[in-house]
Amino acid sequence: MAVKITPTTGSVGASVDGINLNEPLDDAQFELLQRAFLDHCTLVFRGQHIQPREQLAFASRWGEPVVTAMLQPLDGYPEVVQITKIPKETASTEAWHYDAPFTAVPPKVSILSAVHVPHGGDTMWSNQYLAYERLSPGLRETLQGLKLRFRGSRLGRMLGVAEKDIPQAVHPIVRTHPETGRKALYIAHDENVLGIEGWTMEESRPLLNYLYQHSTTPDNVYRHTWSRGDVVMWDNRCTMHYAVHDYGSQERVLNRVTLKGEVPM
Repeated sequence: MAVKITPTTGSVGASVDGINLNEPLDDAQFELLQRAFLDHCTLVFRGQHIQPREQLAFASRWGEPVVTAMLQPLDGYPEVVQITKIPKETASTEAWHYDAPFTAVPPKVSILSAVHVPHGGDTMWSNQYLAYERLSPGLRETLQGLKLRFRGSRLGRMLGVAEKDIPQAVHPIVRTHPETGRKALYIAHDENVLGIEGWTMEESRPLLNYLYQHSTTPDNVYRHTWSRGDVVMWDNRCTMHYAVHDYGSQERVLNRVTLKGEVPM
């Protein structure tokens, strides 16, 4: 079966047919996926039903799997985090976010595999290239050189981490993708930022709120309705995502692998 790449929206995401992730990819297949990934930022593989070993093998074609800070790994697979049902009141991912911007070297790619899915529990992705490119020339110029202090407050609260131990890091508000050369907005929910470096919080907050809302308008979003066996991978250098917690107490289990990234520049 020939590999087919179909955009999921006009702004972000593509579905992939004709690939079996339970088998090793040949070089031609991988090259095709690489091009599609850089073009669409998020790739969807339906009905794969991969196990942790196969998920790690697939992930390793893209880079180095890493152990995720503050999260519990799956038994026997230290690079695989099993995301299970989380009470809505403590969920840290029910907000638009990048993975781990509060670390010095955030991951470059994340890969989720659906083990058990509820009714609901969709995940959404937004294209941060377009979020940046849709800003006015004057605002794009203003943002150049500004840096933002990120803090893992929502995740730390969910996990009961002491305030003094919650990690934080400083990165550019506009980062340049090391492979495509395109610029993307690099921001976070207001609970996970401590302001623009050199600015007061009173000065920072209106601009950061505008950028956050601007980044996630409906025409810049792909919303994925999970089925058991689905695999979705996204570029953590140019997309934010949001896990919708609308499934009450139903079971929801996804296995996640993240790949070592680069210092945002």
